[in-house]
Amino acid sequence: MSFSIVTARLLESFAINGKIFIVTLALGLPLGLIIAFGSMSRWTPFGCLRKGRLKCGEGDNFWDKLTIWLSEFRPISALTKTFVWIIRGTPLMLQVIIVFYGPGLIWGMEAVGRIEAAIVAFVINYACYFSEIYRGGIESISVGQKEAGQVLGMTKVQIFFKVTLLQVIKRIVPPMGNEVITLVKDTSLANFIANKEILMMAKEYVTKGLIWPLFYSAVFFLITCGILTILLAKLEKKLSYFN
Repeated sequence: MSFSIVTARLLESFAINGKIFIVTLALGLPLGLIIAFGSMSRWTPFGCLRKGRLKCGEGDNFWDKLTIWLSEFRPISALTKTFVWIIRGTPLMLQVIIVFYGPGLIWGMEAVGRIEAAIVAFVINYACYFSEIYRGGIESISVGQKEAGQVLGMTKVQIFFKVTLLQVIKRIVPPMGNEVITLVKDTSLANFIANKEILMMAKEYVTKGLIWPLFYSAVFFLITCGILTILLAKLEKKLSYFN
């Protein structure tokens, strides 16, 4: 098998990795921000119960404790954090398999396309990881800066976009870059549902007695990760004016 033919086929297979990577970033980044807002939600539907209980005086009996718990319960935050915990606590490979086979086995629905199933699993998984990075960045901004914005007459939206978000971007670039590099390599997990990405193609050559395409496939990942590392370093340097 000639070198040029193997290179062409590996490049063709690597396009699947690239598609999963690009779509996951395009959808996962904004979805992660939405999930982060859900995790930080302070909405308490039963907050009025505590006010009513305070008027009557709080005691140590069961109903008083239940009222206090209900008044402080934040359902959106609780549900979001539970979802993030489940996604982050289970293997991505398992999630890919469930998304592909689950609809058909559980509800009898038509099977999702292999690439589409991989993309859905990757988007959900990485959005949850991105959300924790967003949340950490947003909560790291001191309350004093937000209060200063309010004193200047800025709305909450203006404070978020003009004060908080710019500093958050600077702080989350390193951890976000780490996740992006990991995503490049994780795209190879799509072969567990028979997506013919680059590693699956390389393994086919191994069964034919050729080992070098397997090592050659590593070059594609190294080059991609190298380019991303350089771009992320430039972005981090460009945002250094916040120092």
